[in-house]
Amino acid sequence: MIKAVFFDFVGTLLSKESEAVTHLKIMEEVLKNANAEISTKQLLEEYEQLTKEEFSKLAGKPYKPIRIIEVEITERLAKKYNFEVPEDFWQIHLKMHQLYGKLYPEVVETLKELRKRGYHVGLITDSDNDYLRAHLEALGIFDLFDSITTSEEAGFFKPHPKVFETALKKAGVKGEEAVYVGDNPLKDCVGARQVDMISILLDKTGEKRELWGECEFIISDLKEVLDIVSEI
Repeated sequence: MIKAVFFDFVGTLLSKESEAVTHLKIMEEVLKNANAEISTKQLLEEYEQLTKEEFSKLAGKPYKPIRIIEVEITERLAKKYNFEVPEDFWQIHLKMHQLYGKLYPEVVETLKELRKRGYHVGLITDSDNDYLRAHLEALGIFDLFDSITTSEEAGFFKPHPKVFETALKKAGVKGEEAVYVGDNPLKDCVGARQVDMISILLDKTGEKRELWGECEFIISDLKEVLDIVSEI
Protein backbone atom coordinates (compact mmCIF):
# COMPACT_ATOMS: atom_id res chain seq x y z
CA MET A 1 0.00 0.00 0.00
CA ILE A 2 1.33 3.41 -0.98
CA LYS A 3 1.54 5.87 1.91
CA ALA A 4 3.84 8.59 0.53
CA VAL A 5 4.34 10.38 -2.78
CA PHE A 6 7.58 12.29 -3.33
CA PHE A 7 8.41 14.70 -6.14
CA ASP A 8 11.50 16.18 -7.74
CA PHE A 9 11.35 19.96 -8.21
CA VAL A 10 12.95 21.46 -11.35
CA GLY A 11 11.50 19.93 -14.51
CA THR A 12 8.88 18.02 -12.54
CA LEU A 13 6.96 20.72 -10.67
CA LEU A 14 8.83 23.79 -11.89
CA SER A 15 8.52 24.12 -15.65
CA LYS A 16 11.63 23.88 -17.79
CA GLU A 17 10.34 26.73 -19.92
CA SER A 18 10.27 29.09 -16.96
CA GLU A 19 13.76 27.97 -15.95
CA ALA A 20 15.04 28.96 -19.39
CA VAL A 21 13.48 32.42 -19.00
CA THR A 22 14.88 32.74 -15.47
CA HIS A 23 18.43 31.89 -16.53
CA LEU A 24 18.23 34.37 -19.40
CA LYS A 25 17.17 37.10 -16.95
CA ILE A 26 20.09 36.19 -14.67
CA MET A 27 22.53 36.58 -17.56
CA GLU A 28 20.93 39.91 -18.51
CA GLU A 29 21.50 41.17 -14.97
CA VAL A 30 25.08 39.90 -14.97
CA LEU A 31 25.89 41.80 -18.17
CA LYS A 32 23.72 44.86 -17.45
CA ASN A 33 26.60 47.17 -16.53
CA ALA A 34 29.37 45.26 -18.26
CA ASN A 35 31.19 45.96 -21.48
CA ALA A 36 31.45 42.27 -22.21
CA GLU A 37 32.82 40.53 -25.28
CA ILE A 38 29.80 38.24 -25.52
CA SER A 39 26.05 38.59 -26.04
CA THR A 40 23.50 37.59 -23.40
CA LYS A 41 22.26 34.73 -25.56
CA GLN A 42 25.77 33.37 -26.12
CA LEU A 43 26.57 33.70 -22.44
CA LEU A 44 23.42 31.78 -21.54
CA GLU A 45 24.28 28.97 -23.95
CA GLU A 46 27.76 28.53 -22.49
CA TYR A 47 26.47 28.86 -18.93
CA GLU A 48 23.83 26.17 -19.53
CA GLN A 49 26.36 23.81 -21.11
CA LEU A 50 28.92 24.21 -18.33
CA THR A 51 26.24 23.82 -15.67
CA LYS A 52 24.93 20.63 -17.29
CA GLU A 53 28.44 19.17 -17.47
CA GLU A 54 29.22 20.04 -13.86
CA PHE A 55 26.06 18.56 -12.40
CA SER A 56 26.54 15.43 -14.49
CA LYS A 57 29.97 14.99 -12.89
CA LEU A 58 28.53 15.51 -9.41
CA ALA A 59 25.66 13.01 -9.72
CA GLY A 60 25.74 10.69 -6.73
CA LYS A 61 28.73 12.50 -5.22
CA PRO A 62 29.07 14.37 -1.90
CA TYR A 63 27.14 17.61 -1.82
CA LYS A 64 28.74 20.84 -2.94
CA PRO A 65 26.74 24.05 -2.47
CA ILE A 66 25.00 24.95 -5.71
CA ARG A 67 25.53 28.64 -5.03
CA ILE A 68 29.30 27.97 -5.13
CA ILE A 69 29.02 25.92 -8.33
CA GLU A 70 26.99 28.64 -10.04
CA VAL A 71 29.42 31.38 -9.00
CA GLU A 72 32.47 29.37 -10.10
CA ILE A 73 30.97 28.75 -13.55
CA THR A 74 30.02 32.40 -13.96
CA GLU A 75 33.50 33.50 -12.89
CA ARG A 76 35.05 31.20 -15.51
CA LEU A 77 32.93 32.84 -18.18
CA ALA A 78 33.69 36.31 -16.80
CA LYS A 79 37.41 35.68 -17.10
CA LYS A 80 36.97 34.32 -20.61
CA TYR A 81 34.86 37.25 -21.84
CA ASN A 82 36.27 40.08 -19.76
CA PHE A 83 33.47 41.12 -17.41
CA GLU A 84 33.00 41.32 -13.66
CA VAL A 85 30.64 39.02 -11.77
CA PRO A 86 28.32 41.16 -9.61
CA GLU A 87 29.06 40.87 -5.90
CA ASP A 88 25.39 40.12 -5.28
CA PHE A 89 25.24 37.36 -7.92
CA TRP A 90 23.52 34.83 -5.66
CA GLN A 91 20.93 37.40 -4.58
CA ILE A 92 20.27 38.13 -8.27
CA HIS A 93 19.97 34.39 -8.84
CA LEU A 94 17.37 34.01 -6.08
CA LYS A 95 15.42 37.11 -7.12
CA MET A 96 15.12 36.06 -10.77
CA HIS A 97 13.90 32.63 -9.76
CA GLN A 98 11.31 34.19 -7.50
CA LEU A 99 10.15 36.54 -10.25
CA TYR A 100 10.08 34.22 -13.25
CA GLY A 101 9.68 30.67 -11.93
CA LYS A 102 6.39 29.01 -12.90
CA LEU A 103 4.82 25.67 -12.09
CA TYR A 104 3.33 23.28 -14.60
CA PRO A 105 -0.45 23.96 -14.69
CA GLU A 106 -1.51 20.72 -12.96
CA VAL A 107 0.88 20.91 -10.01
CA VAL A 108 -1.21 22.59 -7.30
CA GLU A 109 -4.32 20.53 -8.07
CA THR A 110 -2.30 17.29 -7.94
CA LEU A 111 -0.54 18.10 -4.67
CA LYS A 112 -3.76 19.17 -2.96
CA GLU A 113 -5.63 16.08 -4.12
CA LEU A 114 -2.89 13.75 -2.87
CA ARG A 115 -2.97 15.38 0.55
CA LYS A 116 -6.77 15.24 0.56
CA ARG A 117 -6.53 11.49 -0.01
CA GLY A 118 -4.25 11.13 2.99
CA TYR A 119 -0.88 10.59 1.34
CA HIS A 120 2.33 12.04 2.78
CA VAL A 121 3.47 14.49 0.10
CA GLY A 122 7.19 15.16 0.01
CA LEU A 123 9.86 16.88 -2.05
CA ILE A 124 13.28 15.37 -2.79
CA THR A 125 15.58 17.60 -4.80
CA ASP A 126 19.17 18.57 -5.52
CA SER A 127 19.11 22.05 -4.08
CA ASP A 128 20.51 24.50 -1.56
CA ASN A 129 18.09 25.07 1.29
CA ASP A 130 17.87 28.85 0.90
CA TYR A 131 17.21 28.66 -2.85
CA LEU A 132 14.50 26.06 -2.46
CA ARG A 133 12.62 27.76 0.36
CA ALA A 134 12.70 31.14 -1.39
CA HIS A 135 11.43 29.56 -4.57
CA LEU A 136 8.66 27.49 -2.97
CA GLU A 137 7.40 30.47 -0.99
CA ALA A 138 7.36 32.66 -4.10
CA LEU A 139 5.38 29.97 -5.93
CA GLY A 140 2.97 29.64 -3.01
CA ILE A 141 3.44 25.90 -2.51
CA PHE A 142 5.79 25.67 0.48
CA ASP A 143 2.92 24.61 2.78
CA LEU A 144 1.72 21.90 0.40
CA PHE A 145 4.54 19.55 1.43
CA ASP A 146 4.63 17.38 4.53
CA SER A 147 8.40 17.03 4.19
CA ILE A 148 11.20 18.56 2.14
CA THR A 149 14.58 16.89 1.63
CA THR A 150 17.47 18.58 -0.18
CA SER A 151 20.88 17.36 -1.23
CA GLU A 152 22.31 19.98 1.11
CA GLU A 153 20.59 18.31 4.04
CA ALA A 154 21.41 14.73 2.97
CA GLY A 155 25.02 15.54 2.11
CA PHE A 156 24.89 13.94 -1.33
CA PHE A 157 23.48 14.57 -4.78
CA LYS A 158 20.96 12.21 -6.34
CA PRO A 159 21.00 9.35 -7.19
CA HIS A 160 22.91 8.57 -3.97
CA PRO A 161 20.58 6.49 -1.76
CA LYS A 162 21.20 8.71 1.29
CA VAL A 163 19.01 11.43 -0.24
CA PHE A 164 16.06 9.08 -0.61
CA GLU A 165 16.65 7.32 2.71
CA THR A 166 16.56 10.68 4.49
CA ALA A 167 13.18 11.47 2.92
CA LEU A 168 11.72 8.06 3.76
CA LYS A 169 12.81 8.41 7.38
CA LYS A 170 11.09 11.80 7.66
CA ALA A 171 7.87 10.33 6.29
CA GLY A 172 8.10 7.25 8.50
CA VAL A 173 7.56 4.87 5.58
CA LYS A 174 9.42 2.02 3.89
CA GLY A 175 10.65 2.31 0.32
CA GLU A 176 8.00 -0.05 -0.99
CA GLU A 177 5.34 2.19 0.54
CA ALA A 178 6.40 5.22 -1.50
CA VAL A 179 6.63 6.48 -5.06
CA TYR A 180 8.99 9.07 -6.48
CA VAL A 181 8.12 11.27 -9.43
CA GLY A 182 10.93 12.92 -11.38
CA ASP A 183 12.01 13.94 -14.88
CA ASN A 184 15.51 12.42 -14.93
CA PRO A 185 15.62 8.65 -15.55
CA LEU A 186 19.22 8.21 -14.39
CA LYS A 187 19.03 10.35 -11.25
CA ASP A 188 15.39 10.05 -10.23
CA CYS A 189 14.30 6.59 -11.32
CA VAL A 190 17.61 4.87 -10.57
CA GLY A 191 17.91 6.62 -7.21
CA ALA A 192 14.37 5.74 -6.15
CA ARG A 193 14.67 2.10 -7.14
CA GLN A 194 17.85 1.71 -5.06
CA VAL A 195 15.73 2.10 -1.92
CA ASP A 196 12.73 0.12 -3.27
CA MET A 197 10.61 3.16 -4.07
CA ILE A 198 8.39 2.91 -7.13
CA SER A 199 9.70 5.22 -9.84
CA ILE A 200 7.52 7.41 -12.05
CA LEU A 201 9.07 9.39 -14.90
CA LEU A 202 7.46 12.63 -16.07
CA ASP A 203 8.32 12.92 -19.75
CA LYS A 204 5.99 15.52 -21.25
CA THR A 205 7.33 15.27 -24.80
CA GLY A 206 8.61 11.70 -24.99
CA GLU A 207 12.16 12.92 -25.55
CA LYS A 208 13.61 10.48 -22.99
CA ARG A 209 12.12 7.38 -24.56
CA GLU A 210 15.49 5.62 -24.86
CA LEU A 211 15.77 5.65 -21.05
CA TRP A 212 12.20 4.68 -20.18
CA GLY A 213 13.45 1.24 -19.17
CA GLU A 214 14.98 2.76 -16.05
CA CYS A 215 11.53 3.68 -14.73
CA GLU A 216 8.46 1.69 -13.74
CA PHE A 217 5.83 4.16 -14.91
CA ILE A 218 5.94 6.87 -17.59
CA ILE A 219 3.57 9.83 -17.51
CA SER A 220 3.12 13.04 -19.49
CA ASP A 221 0.90 14.86 -16.96
CA LEU A 222 1.30 14.90 -13.18
CA LYS A 223 -2.39 14.20 -12.66
CA GLU A 224 -1.69 10.65 -13.88
CA VAL A 225 0.07 10.08 -10.55
CA LEU A 226 -3.34 10.09 -8.85
CA ASP A 227 -4.48 7.05 -10.85
CA ILE A 228 -1.19 5.19 -10.41
CA VAL A 229 -1.04 5.46 -6.63
CA SER A 230 -4.68 4.46 -6.24
CA GLU A 231 -4.18 1.37 -8.40
CA ILE A 232 -0.93 0.09 -6.85
